[in-house]
Amino acid sequence: MGMRSSRTPSVAASGEEIGSDGVRQPGGEVHAWLPGQNQTVCGLALSRTRLRRFPHISFDYSGTDVLTEADAVGWICPRCLAATTGRRGEGRRGWVRDSPRP
Repeated sequence: MGMRSSRTPSVAASGEEIGSDGVRQPGGEVHAWLPGQNQTVCGLALSRTRLRRFPHISFDYSGTDVLTEADAVGWICPRCLAATTGRRGEGRRGWVRDSPRP
């Protein structure tokens, strides 16, 4: 089994569930965590907050994710979300000019 890059955030959560395939899944409050560190991306100490680590699950949530009552995850940390999504690359815009002025 290969080691994951330390720059790829994994999940730390306040609870856990066992999925239908028998693998632990995060539940409750979800944060981004970099393996090898003792705190979340937003700065919470894992030991003090008693967050469980899920190194086998990558933190791939987005700001547009909608959580329902059926989801095990109840809350996604907005600070961790902002830290992992980042900004647009240099020179990239969120809009495109279709017909520039002469």
